[in-house]
Amino acid sequence: MASKLLKARKSTTRTKARTKARTKARTKARGRQQGAAHGTKRWSQKVTQESNALDLERGVFTRASPHAIALSLKRSALKSQRRKANPYRSALSMLTFYVNRAGRSLSGARRRTLERAKHELRAVFGKGTNSI
Repeated sequence: MASKLLKARKSTTRTKARTKARTKARTKARGRQQGAAHGTKRWSQKVTQESNALDLERGVFTRASPHAIALSLKRSALKSQRRKANPYRSALSMLTFYVNRAGRSLSGARRRTLERAKHELRAVFGKGTNSI
């Protein structure tokens, strides 16, 4: 009798866990659909174009060379009147923002190029490896 009761409890617990997981997945999917319906799908693109961080050159993140990306970001950071922080910090934050927002859609090679661009940026601005 006790073993039947124990099996029933385990079964109920398992069912509750499955139901909870399904509900969570549905809620998450619903949130994604609402975001797309309300025009918030490309908010990160708008930030890149209109933020007070930097006035970027067109196609800066699509360049093949990490050095070219770093030089472009440096030019933009030094020229921009809309930045709030110092030029190095603004350039690095925009590069990091792009890498984080591109997320899964970046190929491994592209991600490595952009990560190398961070190191190049540090070198171009004459910063040490420990300072930010």
